[in-house]
Amino acid sequence: MEAWIVIGLLVIAVIAFATEKISVDLVTLTMLCVLVMCGILKAEQAFAGFGDRVIILLAAIFVIGAALRETGVLDTMGSVLANTLGTKPRRLMGMLMAVVGGVSAFMNNTTVTAVFVGPVMGLARRLRIPPSRLLMPLAFASLMGGTCTLIGTSTNVAVSGAITKLGLKPLGMFEFTGVGVIIVLVGILYMVFIGTRMVPERDRSSVDGGDAMREYLAEVVVLPSSPLIGQQAFDSDFSAMEFQVLKITRQGDTLDVGPQIYFNEGDIVLVAGKVENLIKVKKIEGLDILEDVTLRSSGIDMSGAQVAEVVITPRSGLVGRSLRESNFRQRTGLSVLALMRSDRSLLHHMADEKIHAGDVLLLQGPAERFRTIEEGAEIIVLTQHQASAESRRRGIVLLAAFILAVIVSSLGWVPDTVAFVIVAMFAVFSRCISLENAYGNIDWRLLILIGGMMAFGEAMKSSGAAAMVADAITSWLQPWGVFAVFAGFCILTVLLTQPMSNAAAALVVLPVAMQAATSMGASPRAFAIGVMLSASASVLTPFEPSCILVYGPGKYRFYDFIKVGGGLTVAMLLVVLAMVPMFWPLR
Repeated sequence: MEAWIVIGLLVIAVIAFATEKISVDLVTLTMLCVLVMCGILKAEQAFAGFGDRVIILLAAIFVIGAALRETGVLDTMGSVLANTLGTKPRRLMGMLMAVVGGVSAFMNNTTVTAVFVGPVMGLARRLRIPPSRLLMPLAFASLMGGTCTLIGTSTNVAVSGAITKLGLKPLGMFEFTGVGVIIVLVGILYMVFIGTRMVPERDRSSVDGGDAMREYLAEVVVLPSSPLIGQQAFDSDFSAMEFQVLKITRQGDTLDVGPQIYFNEGDIVLVAGKVENLIKVKKIEGLDILEDVTLRSSGIDMSGAQVAEVVITPRSGLVGRSLRESNFRQRTGLSVLALMRSDRSLLHHMADEKIHAGDVLLLQGPAERFRTIEEGAEIIVLTQHQASAESRRRGIVLLAAFILAVIVSSLGWVPDTVAFVIVAMFAVFSRCISLENAYGNIDWRLLILIGGMMAFGEAMKSSGAAAMVADAITSWLQPWGVFAVFAGFCILTVLLTQPMSNAAAALVVLPVAMQAATSMGASPRAFAIGVMLSASASVLTPFEPSCILVYGPGKYRFYDFIKVGGGLTVAMLLVVLAMVPMFWPLR
């Protein structure tokens, strides 16, 4: 009976993770409470995972990555590397992916993507290459690079911690680097020679426009003195200003744009236009951006304010909420002038529109406000932020300390958890990052997910659920041999990463795969590493945080990732299936 309860909870968890109606950390904690109340786990077993060394190690790595970014070291590295990679598109793509993959082997892939997005977009503009040609390969490289070392991705660290609870030695820092490097190389070759033909170029027509390559949606107010009053919506001064009129709101009613519609005083017009033209609107008599009108009526002086483009991160508290609900202006001191979304759809007024991860906003406000909100991991400013020379010097010292921690922990001189915690504390003590921002940059939802799923793995084992599922899978695939069973678990992991996070998918499959390996007399370690690498070999959809960060700026669509990432996923999975048995024999 206990086994069926655990399997039922697993099915419910997968559905909950897929729908994202409830936060993943709440789902995880709910499962643990149910397991305790059903007597399947004791309370100390259910929450033991939160005190595991893996959780501390991941938290330290989050802090170190955030501190390196705040000091400007990573931004400088990203900008310099992006500017020295060459000019030929294929060569540029290959070298960019190699550099990003190398950096991502030691840094959180989301952080690496965030660092390179701005410099890569600037480089694309200067070389008149559509940013979409480079941003998707950038995100893919950051994910592939994580397969090279233990600390390359949270999935690796989580699996290492989970297998120790299941009786195996933890993974070494460079134990699977050989396979990871091959995955990166195959991925680069695929993107350079095959993927580059499929990467979309929807913004090709606007490449010649220099910096104003992306079209934003903005709400413009027709003032009493505007010459637009009485003009036909389809044939007005907006057309001369290269704006497309999408919708008109008049006295609270929404009007469809048609040949019989003429502009009236007070109309709020939803338009699509380039950044440079939107900024010009602020200087045209009789027109103004709605947000500026609201600010002036509130008595706020925005003279001398900076305008910048930013990307909403998946961790932002704005995701799923409107600007009005989140009190964005009051909380950040920044105003939203315009929004860019790949499908160019707005269902409500800008202030009432639900914000999506990957949306690009055109913000206005004091320069220091941008830095404050970026430090909180809410947004990524697409233009490189300036750090002081002293801050960069501290960052260089921190980078050296991080490299030293990697070396001493890989040699076994100091436990990896201790080494990275020392570096994280050094980051705070040396003022590379404030204590508040250090805690703010830790992905607590991910840590709760990993800690909880480690305990769930223990429940699957102790209840017999892992053995039951493993027996079902092995009885189906074993007639074709051990390799078929191994391949089956790897494919299952790839499929589960679509509705679930990579780490969650790996931790769900792991106890079942290791149980199956044990029952067949195969190597549990080989199965564990196969599952772990398969979790990072899936780029079918844009749900990974790294992909979400480039989704808006690259003007991608969901199908683009299936089309380009489908073949890349198959290529990486074939590498895992071919190479893992060579490095870790299945028998």
